[in-house]
Amino acid sequence: MASGAKKISRSPDFCRDTVFDSPAVLAFPEGGPSATFSGDEPLREKIFHFSREAIMKLKFRANNAAQKPEFGVPEILGKQSNDSWAVNCKTNGKITPVNDESTLVKKNPTAEISSFQSLSAHLWRCVTRARNLDANKTTTFRMAVNCRHRLEPRLEPLYFGNLIQSIPTIATAGELLSNDLSWGADRLHQNVVAHGDGTVRRGVKEWESNPRLFPLGNFDGAMMTMGSSPRFPMYDNDFGWGRPLAVRSGGANKFDGKISAFPGPDGNGSVDLEVVLAPDTMAVLENDFEFMQFVS
Repeated sequence: MASGAKKISRSPDFCRDTVFDSPAVLAFPEGGPSATFSGDEPLREKIFHFSREAIMKLKFRANNAAQKPEFGVPEILGKQSNDSWAVNCKTNGKITPVNDESTLVKKNPTAEISSFQSLSAHLWRCVTRARNLDANKTTTFRMAVNCRHRLEPRLEPLYFGNLIQSIPTIATAGELLSNDLSWGADRLHQNVVAHGDGTVRRGVKEWESNPRLFPLGNFDGAMMTMGSSPRFPMYDNDFGWGRPLAVRSGGANKFDGKISAFPGPDGNGSVDLEVVLAPDTMAVLENDFEFMQFVS
């Protein structure tokens, strides 16, 4: 409308007869809700850009673990010594290189690990390695899922509301780093696939039994939370002064391990990850060859 359109091309669905239309009452504590993370902790925030080609390589590796050749240790060390970002790089996990293949052969959508799950698993592994956690430490990667098509009957794609649930996937640091990308990506994938109608409804019932605000933060030093989505057409928003130049999330709700995903400004399936980490962790991540070889 801000751009002068005379008609709304896709009208939102304002129905409110879903399981999410709950009669539960969220009672605020005396004095109001309190923050679940410190806003004073030192943090570093950086945008990492992943091209479509890089993401397709990650997706191939996630879906074809048995087909990818591994580099030998001398070749890995040689490559690291020639990369400016890999000087003095410390690793405590399994380094897996880029493959040249960018096509997939699997056809069943529920069997195939998605591009976003592959990228998320890549970040999960690399940040876990950068944090230098004990092998037995449980790590958590939390991501939001769209429940519109998971409910039975399905809701309209244009349902106007925040119809999402946050699902955690866990693994020990040792499990995540001793296995390759496909292992962590498959854990994320299986968790998302299993989140069907019954799981959605159980989540609503569980919340109704104990209504509460969703807690944000990194409570044990090993958590990551993925927000937003590269599917949101952020660069199509024209409020009257032209196409956006960049997309950022602002200063609110930032903590160690908070990630926001946006479409890249060049489109074509590229993704920008807005990553917030403790300064020491970010410094190690920037010097991680496995991570940075996919960043452009």
